[in-house]
Amino acid sequence: MIPALMPTYNRADLAFERGEGAWLWTTDGRRMLDFGSGIATTSIGHAHPHLVKTVAEQAARVMHVSNLYRVPQAEKLAARLVESSFADSVFFCNSGAEANEGMMKAVRKYHAENGHPERFRFVCFEGAFHGRTLATLAATGNAKYLEGFGPPVEGFDHVPFGNMNAVRDAIGPNTAAIMIEPIQGEGGVRPADLRFLRELRAVCDEYGILLALDEVQTGMGRSGKLWAHQWAGIEPDVMSSAKGIGGGFPLGAILAKEKVAQYLKPGTHGTTYGGNPLACSAGNAVLDIILAPGFLDQVDRVARYLWQGMGALAARHPEVASGVRGAGLLIGLQLTPAVTNSAFQAAAVDEGLLTVAAGQNVLRVAPSLIITEAEVDAALAMLDRAAAKLTPVKAAAQ
Repeated sequence: MIPALMPTYNRADLAFERGEGAWLWTTDGRRMLDFGSGIATTSIGHAHPHLVKTVAEQAARVMHVSNLYRVPQAEKLAARLVESSFADSVFFCNSGAEANEGMMKAVRKYHAENGHPERFRFVCFEGAFHGRTLATLAATGNAKYLEGFGPPVEGFDHVPFGNMNAVRDAIGPNTAAIMIEPIQGEGGVRPADLRFLRELRAVCDEYGILLALDEVQTGMGRSGKLWAHQWAGIEPDVMSSAKGIGGGFPLGAILAKEKVAQYLKPGTHGTTYGGNPLACSAGNAVLDIILAPGFLDQVDRVARYLWQGMGALAARHPEVASGVRGAGLLIGLQLTPAVTNSAFQAAAVDEGLLTVAAGQNVLRVAPSLIITEAEVDAALAMLDRAAAKLTPVKAAAQ
């Protein structure tokens, strides 16, 4: 018999009953250091007192009213995001996939309203991950994810990540935008070269198309800046955000310049739950923490410390790991063909550490932004022990 909970995921046999900061406790009493943070989502850790208090107080007042009425919590959060970004206006939704879907609609609507309805295609990148809806699956372009769901949604052209010549070759009269993650997360924690991001901005301006950034995983401080594209000194025309924006509470957002946002008029787009009082109260609480003076400087400092430790780890275990890549607190340990990321992930769990697998046989490390150097040291020690157990010669001898 099929289980009551649909078996959509290959779940580890772990269940958690509580968390505090970077730590989780299982139902059978194990204490685990969480360096996956719910796939880069629990941005300010588990049970952060300010987030817990804010959500509890708002839940006791009103959780949902719909977008038929004003939502002061959403107005406040939107104003703060505008103040802290390139954007002039924000639309709230519930997830990263929904934010990306809405971003694509906004791009197409922009061109249609400006007399170019034929501009509907997106230049996307091999190794991308933009979500699990039909359109975001097509934007992702992964044949494994698309299989069995009918013809892919039309309008997405994929080129090699980082190849500017291929980007130029893909741009045609029907191109509406270039859509890219500043760091590919699911695709193997591959950061785009900052020069490449600047060149994408320039080519969009050259051809009169839009730059659409997927910062679902890279935004909200994960890179050491509020938005990862800020390292390149550029601004997109429209951007998606989710994951860390709600600190674990479901929340997504589309941030856009006025020239794009103005065309999402009443009746063109919507969502029932998006931007409700409870979700936006959570978002405001997260911003209270992340925008506090010195917080992002601390994230950057700890991230560099973790990066150095991960590099040293790879150097100590060359039969297991061949290198490190990523940015900020989104780091990938590239494993050798002798060791799978699932095996390393399981070995890390045995040591008491939670991580996340990524494409290209990469182990993804994406802890909460509130981690300390001491917690980094603890995680590195666990990874070191896991790597030692997985070293092919040693593993064969056991």
